[in-house]
Amino acid sequence: MPAKAEPSADRIRFDKWLWAARFYRTRGLAALAIDAGQARIDDARVKPAHAVRVGQRVQIRRNALTWNVEVMALSERRGGAADAQKLYREDATSVAERDTEIGRRKAVASTAPTSDGRPTKRDRRKLQEFLDEP
Repeated sequence: MPAKAEPSADRIRFDKWLWAARFYRTRGLAALAIDAGQARIDDARVKPAHAVRVGQRVQIRRNALTWNVEVMALSERRGGAADAQKLYREDATSVAERDTEIGRRKAVASTAPTSDGRPTKRDRRKLQEFLDEP
């Protein structure tokens, strides 16, 4: 039986890198995003097993927010948030666009009507009286 090949230190599976960089909670979610085209390498759709190398550009789209990052390091293991941020470098324009979109969402949410929940029995009776008026 042939010996198992050791993973190369200069490349790693795309889904594993996304998971290690903490863009997705599980490798399964990362693989689904890659299959859906929400995570790409150098603007090209790839498969989850595609090899990622240092220096490549990765585009990630989640909930209408976009990250444009450059791969700075590779890791087989998922670490803390500080360790994950060392794996990539994000463009300043990407950060600015995402902050603008988040600010726009907050502005829309602050002006959206809010509800106190289900109407009480008294509220329903008042509504029914209003609707029954000729």
